[in-house]
Parts: sequence; structure tokens; C-alpha cells
Amino acid sequence: MRGGNVVDKISNAMQRGAFIVFEGCDRSGKTTQSRLLVEKLQANGVSTVHLNFPERKSSQIGQVINSYLTNSQDLPDEVIHLMFSANRWEHLNRMRKQLEAGTTLVVDRYSYSGVAYTVAKGLDLNWCYAPERGLLKPDAVFYLKTELDELAKRGSYGTERYEKLEFQRKVSSVFDCLYERESSYWHRLNASDKVEDLHQQIAQISEKLLEQVATQPLDKLT
Repeated sequence: MRGGNVVDKISNAMQRGAFIVFEGCDRSGKTTQSRLLVEKLQANGVSTVHLNFPERKSSQIGQVINSYLTNSQDLPDEVIHLMFSANRWEHLNRMRKQLEAGTTLVVDRYSYSGVAYTVAKGLDLNWCYAPERGLLKPDAVFYLKTELDELAKRGSYGTERYEKLEFQRKVSSVFDCLYERESSYWHRLNASDKVEDLHQQIAQISEKLLEQVATQPLDKLT
């Protein structure tokens, strides 16, 4: 098939959407880049939904997580880790239905953040990853990596629980390990690049991805 946009190339039959995740340390640009990608895909006629995890508003679990992150409530590390995971599980069926209906999901943080932040507190990686097994596996993860000293200069840095440079260095180290382990579908990008340059890299990868996964079954984390 020649010409046309991504929608033209994959619209011959009912085909699923792509599951795209953005990961990285706090203030690395995930929200900006995920929003720009959603706008790009929607402008091209691709049915696209933007999600954020933790999803803090629509459930009691999300509200407890929000209280924890804003320092209004303290919980044991194991408890809050399992609540983060449960927050993803409670949205699983809706996400699956959206993907199977042809909607692409662009997600700001997912299981890998849950693992990275809890491992950075000193808990075992295998224990942290265990409750994520069975959740949907992303088709691509964009890992935005940058020098952490730069992040501290960004607006409102330090207002939430985890926005401490020494802790973020530990988180970054875990993300690097996850990237090495999951490199077949992770894309490590320099978050210090200009916003538009970074967006162009992400958009090019994503548009190819839509064609590649359209006829593939959804996979699970194992």
C-alpha cells in the first residue's frame, strides 16, 4: 500500500491499538512527551487515550495513593507498593477492551515505576515485580533518561514525597537495570534533548509501532 497515513495503512480490518508507556525519574518530561504524542496521533486520526499511573481520582485506592504521595499519610513500604499495583489491576479490563477495540493507549508511568521506586527503598526486586505479573505488557516503553541535577532545576521540584535527588539516583539505577533486562521493547532516550527533537524521535517510533502490533495479540508481563 502506498501513501496515506498510519490509519489508512491499518484500517482494513478490526485491529488493536498500541500500548505505549513512558518511564523515567520525576520531572524527566514524561507528561510533556506523552501529551505531545497523544496530540500527534489524534491529529493523524488515530483513536488514542492518555492515562496516568497512579490514577489518583477515580477509586479509593487512588485517593489513598494521592494522600501518600502528597505527604498527607504514611504507610509501610510493602503496603503502598501493593496499592500501586492494585491501582493498575483495577484498570486492567478497561485498558484491554480499549486496546482490542482499536484504541491506542499512551500511559505516563506503569509497572516499572512501581518496581523501581520500591526497589530504591531497599526491597527485593523479585518481590516487587511479582504482583505485576499478568498485567498487560506494553508494546513499547520510552525511557527518558537525563542528568538528575538538571531535574532539580525544573519547576516545583521537591513538592512530592519521592522528589529527593539522592533517592532519584537510586531510582535511576533501577531503571537502568530494567532497561538492560527489557531492552527488546524499551527505547532509552536523552531527556535533555530539545522537547521538539525528542518528540520527533518518539513519534517516528510510535507510528511504525502501530503498524507492527495491529495484528498481534496482547501480551502479559511475566
